[in-house]
Amino acid sequence: MTISRGARRNAIALSIFLASTAIAADVVTDANAKAGDFIAAAKLAHNGANYRAAAIVQVAVFEAVNAVTGRFPNARLKLDPAPSASIDAAVLSATRSALVALTPSQQAQVEAWYAEALAAVLENPAKAAGVALGGKAAAGVLALCAGDGSNLPETWKPVTTPGVYVATPLPLMTQWGKRNPWVLARPDQLRPGPPPSLKSETWAHDFNEIKTLGAKNSAARTAEQTAAAKFWEASAPAIYFGIVRSFAAAPGRDVGENAHLYAVVAMAMDDALVAVMDAKYTYKFWRPITAIRNADRTQNRATEGNPGWLPFIDTPPHPEYPCAHCIVASAAATVLEAAMGDAPAKLSGTSATLPGAVRSWSKPSELVAEVGEARICDGVHYRNSTVVGAEMGKKLGQLVVAKELRLATKP
Repeated sequence: MTISRGARRNAIALSIFLASTAIAADVVTDANAKAGDFIAAAKLAHNGANYRAAAIVQVAVFEAVNAVTGRFPNARLKLDPAPSASIDAAVLSATRSALVALTPSQQAQVEAWYAEALAAVLENPAKAAGVALGGKAAAGVLALCAGDGSNLPETWKPVTTPGVYVATPLPLMTQWGKRNPWVLARPDQLRPGPPPSLKSETWAHDFNEIKTLGAKNSAARTAEQTAAAKFWEASAPAIYFGIVRSFAAAPGRDVGENAHLYAVVAMAMDDALVAVMDAKYTYKFWRPITAIRNADRTQNRATEGNPGWLPFIDTPPHPEYPCAHCIVASAAATVLEAAMGDAPAKLSGTSATLPGAVRSWSKPSELVAEVGEARICDGVHYRNSTVVGAEMGKKLGQLVVAKELRLATKP
């Protein structure tokens, strides 16, 4: 049988089109999971650096995918449309290029993963175009973030009397609240009012609650509360992206939607840490371990101290108010809720601090409430701080949804 020249051209065009579009949403999801592993293994300076790295990776992936699909108008880069490029190759290349720059200690592992994953992509012009596109997207996003203030020097000075010993480990992320955010107009845009007065009923309630529930060997904390507290001891991006992946796998979702979703959630969470660190270092409120051991100095009869009190988990090295885990959870949950719409979807996730456990939630608001309760039972956050953090996260999430999520121009 003789194949006409026109038919041959059509077949070639079809093969290129299929190579660029046949990829399931799993390539974005799989790359997201691998990126989380590499970022965790890199042991960056602090959790803020982890969230920043994750955001850069996911925005780069979105920019690359969007250059192929042309679906969303909110691209930060003005990449040339590349409808014939392989989305598989573009996603892998963007992830690899961003990770090599952000996690240099993991370069060998990243390159090995990339080589194996890319080898599964069909060799053709679409693949080469996708590789080039992904690299260009990552380079563009890295350039956008190069001067974002993430490298400002740490200049924290402990409050002390000259000659008196203070604990020498320095707090972390003291300058993180001065970073350029992705969506917020400025870091202090959502800064809340101050924490409660040490003479207030709110303070007395929260003090006594956490003194009881958050103690290292608390008899009042139930087994379920302890399990949740241990689960949410983890606070790296991986714990939240695992939950996002449980929704991204829902029937009917596609590669463009998921690339966009991961990027929007990542920006929301990264901005959440910028906003909360601005507030934390504005108010410099004491952690429960400090407050409970020094309660006699407040002259509040409703708050009896305990000089030997210890929290259930190690106290994070930055001020207490507001709750960072809560703002991150609430921002991510607000974006997920908007993406889910009215469709029922069960969210689930795992945690590096409670291996083997899988926790599930029927709606995002349940997740936010659980995080707040867990941080109280962890012994590191007062209830008022969890409420304020969740409120900040909801406001941030709503802003991100309005500016970033609801912008699809075509299916």
